[in-house]
Amino acid sequence: MAAVMITFLFQFLFFVDCYAKYDPTWKSIDSRPIPSWYDESKLGIFVHWGVFSVPSYSSEWFWENWQHQKLPGIEEFMRENYKPDFTYQDFAKDFSAEFFIADQWADIFNSSGARYLVFVSKHHEGYSNYASRYSFGWNSMDVGPKRDIIGELAESIKERTNMHFGLYHSQYEWFNPLFLKDKATNLTTDDFVKFKTLPEWYEITNRYLPEILWSDGDWEGTDEYWKAKEFIAWLYNDSPVKDTIVINDRWGNGIGCKHGGFFTCGDRFNPGHLINHKWENAMTLDKYSWGYRRNARLSDYLTMDQLIETFVKTVSCGGNMLLNVGPRHDGIIDPLMQDKLAKLGQWLSVNGEAIFSTRPWTYQNDSINGDVWYTNRITEDQNIVYAISLSWPRNNSLYLHSPFPSKQTTVVSLLGYQHKLSWAPAVGQGMIISLPSLAPSELPCQWAWVFQLEGLIQKQRKEPMRMPKFNVNKPPHPHYWPDVSYT
Repeated sequence: MAAVMITFLFQFLFFVDCYAKYDPTWKSIDSRPIPSWYDESKLGIFVHWGVFSVPSYSSEWFWENWQHQKLPGIEEFMRENYKPDFTYQDFAKDFSAEFFIADQWADIFNSSGARYLVFVSKHHEGYSNYASRYSFGWNSMDVGPKRDIIGELAESIKERTNMHFGLYHSQYEWFNPLFLKDKATNLTTDDFVKFKTLPEWYEITNRYLPEILWSDGDWEGTDEYWKAKEFIAWLYNDSPVKDTIVINDRWGNGIGCKHGGFFTCGDRFNPGHLINHKWENAMTLDKYSWGYRRNARLSDYLTMDQLIETFVKTVSCGGNMLLNVGPRHDGIIDPLMQDKLAKLGQWLSVNGEAIFSTRPWTYQNDSINGDVWYTNRITEDQNIVYAISLSWPRNNSLYLHSPFPSKQTTVVSLLGYQHKLSWAPAVGQGMIISLPSLAPSELPCQWAWVFQLEGLIQKQRKEPMRMPKFNVNKPPHPHYWPDVSYT
């Protein structure tokens, strides 16, 4: 009888899940669980590519900062290098993409170990990287490459890799006449949404079947203006990707960090502690720009130590990391960026089991050793804790305060090293792990070493979960960056 009841319960839950209908309200939309593939993936690649890649100076906000903000550095750059009547649209013909080979891109991104890709279909400049029916004359088929960039890349990613394919799409456009007209009426009209933004959302979803839709440019209007809830309800109920689609939280002014799928809360969001919702750290290799910059200095890029530290802290605290690269206008991904992606993949080839499909442990950061961050893997017959040390322990001795070891059951190993490690209980609490004396060439990896702890005594955390130290009613501006070079 018990077995019959359990079977019936599983069938009922499956029926409810498969036939659940979501209403166009945040309460209903927020009740949908995020598909498990997203939480298990941990690492994605973000790609910002567009007409802004032609001037490749300052940032992807070049047009806005030139024509509207009138930043002196950009104005001087244009005066010194272009004729007086040069327009931003004139850059488009040089968005050539002659070296864009989708299969090569797919291999480069796959080498990083990332499990998903988010490609910019359209940024705030309005130029779309596909033949949009709603962007005549300002898309990659009509001007520039004369190619369906998204279509080529989506096909390669799906055929050559196991990565999930996603699309970023900006809700608004800086200088679109329809949007400026709506804005002049204080958004009491919505022609831009009805005839441009919303049709594009349906267009890219039905045509390219993305498993992530990464909305942006939402802060100019409310979710009511963008008709966000209506679109998301369709996405969850009736779209061709309704079972696997994942969305972010940028669907209207004031919605970020409150509603939607995973939270982003602002660019480079990394709270350093647990929050009570799945989140993503969207960040960049170039500290100051999402698009490619020709004049970037070596010091403007994250080092491998900085990159892996950011990744480890993100995953330890329950987030995913979305790592951005900006290709050149000709389709070349800078070798420096390629090198960092490959090295990240090498690190994951050794330590991936401490990252993928893990969950936050009772403690994220060690109570005493600030260089150590934890992840946790639970299966039917195992409960493994991973202690990730950002630096190699001095004197070949690692002190961990947070774990409660057992002399009878605790086993310690170093990922990538074939022998078990000896350890001893620490005075008071914790454990001391003894490490072998290894030459640099014998180390399993070059950054952040992972210690696998099996058979710990499980104890409950005493202090309450800490919440983010920011005002959720006024999240950080989604496009803040410390632009020290071009003001």
